[in-house]
Amino acid sequence: MTHTAVSSHLPPAPSRRIQRVTELLRREVSELLRRELNVEEVGLLSINEVKVAPDLKTATVFVGFVGNRQQRAAAPEKLAKRAKHIQMMLGSQLSMKWTPVLNFLLDESVEKGNRVIAILESIEKGNSPSA
Repeated sequence: MTHTAVSSHLPPAPSRRIQRVTELLRREVSELLRRELNVEEVGLLSINEVKVAPDLKTATVFVGFVGNRQQRAAAPEKLAKRAKHIQMMLGSQLSMKWTPVLNFLLDESVEKGNRVIAILESIEKGNSPSA
């Protein structure tokens, strides 16, 4: 019996080191955001995901958000302004050769999911979904 290799278009799984660094960054950045950002200004933030580059030099931090429109508008700017400071504080807490450059992105997946659910519920009730 011969076996043919099936090519996969999936990216390779991250190494154990990348996984450990990713989890460490998620935990530490979450704690730093909790301490450094005012909830009244930016609402509640949570780290939904962290993606670390294979060379460990950059990390994209996907931030979930709960708050009003004013807080939502302020959150990206506040995160961008505090990114260097958070990165410096992170560097002082971690024993790594270098601290990854942090890029913060608002993760809108939960909001989009809620919108899809609302549309489906509206369709189920026989109403036209509002845009």
